[in-house]
Amino acid sequence: MNDSSLMFMAGANTVEEQRARWERKRSRTAKELLETEHKYLEQLDLVVTFFVTILKAKGTLKPAVLETIFGPLESIYSASHVLSLHLERGNLGPGLEHFCQNLELYGHYAENLEQAKETLKEQLRKNKSFRRFKKLQETRPQFQGRKLEDLLPLPLQRLHQYKHFLRDLLENTSPDSAEYQKLAKAVKSVSEVSRWVQDIIRKRENSLQLLRVQKLLKGQRTQVLTPGRWYIREGWLLVVPSKGEELKRRMFFLFSDIFIATKPCHPLHLLNSNKLACQAVYPLHQCVVDKVFGHTQSQGGLLSVSLPASSCQKHQWGQTWKGV
Repeated sequence: MNDSSLMFMAGANTVEEQRARWERKRSRTAKELLETEHKYLEQLDLVVTFFVTILKAKGTLKPAVLETIFGPLESIYSASHVLSLHLERGNLGPGLEHFCQNLELYGHYAENLEQAKETLKEQLRKNKSFRRFKKLQETRPQFQGRKLEDLLPLPLQRLHQYKHFLRDLLENTSPDSAEYQKLAKAVKSVSEVSRWVQDIIRKRENSLQLLRVQKLLKGQRTQVLTPGRWYIREGWLLVVPSKGEELKRRMFFLFSDIFIATKPCHPLHLLNSNKLACQAVYPLHQCVVDKVFGHTQSQGGLLSVSLPASSCQKHQWGQTWKGV
């Protein structure tokens, strides 16, 4: 046997070994996907069986309220149940094809989740019958101490898991395999819906930040809650007065379009002792920021923020960011 034959055999063995490793990893991932899918279904079943189904039969909640709290949860449960059946039979490709047809349910569920939480709180506060029913159901041994509030976010958590499972399966599937294209399509679909959900969450978090800052400000003259505005960061800066007076500590809020300067209200004020008074709002598209000296990434620097002559404003702040 010559050297070229040995090299060919060694190469063949390497390819076979790589395929074997792929197959082992793929089998482990497929097994873990199925096991976690079963656990996920058990948790969804608690909500569907002990809440949605019974509440529909009892009429404890009006249909519109029931729909608001649980959204498309029953449909999500059905889609996952079908997926689990395919996984149990080893039919990964067909299972994923059917599952991807129902992926939009997760996006709609995410859009509705915050309203669902608010409606649930409202019903617990106003509806004594529902409050008793919820408490009774949650004492069942199947719940293991979990509350309905703990179970409602499960679909969004599971969507994140799907993305990682499918990527692992794709990475360990031969491109020549009949299932490779189906897996690639599923990864793309799950990633798109995942981005949709993350965008919903990001917008919600931004709205909460805007609302928080609005509540911090004294009065309503400064409107923070504006469509299209994004919160960036906040922190304390030292203002350098133009006439050589003592440095003044001020709180600043940076948004995507404006920069707000505030100062604390008097601590003995009856209504606004914990609030901030707005001193100035600077439109970012008109501002010019220059580093006077020092470091822009640590304490001790000096920044100059200038506005056009028509605005007749120029301010300098020593950089002492302590915020987000």
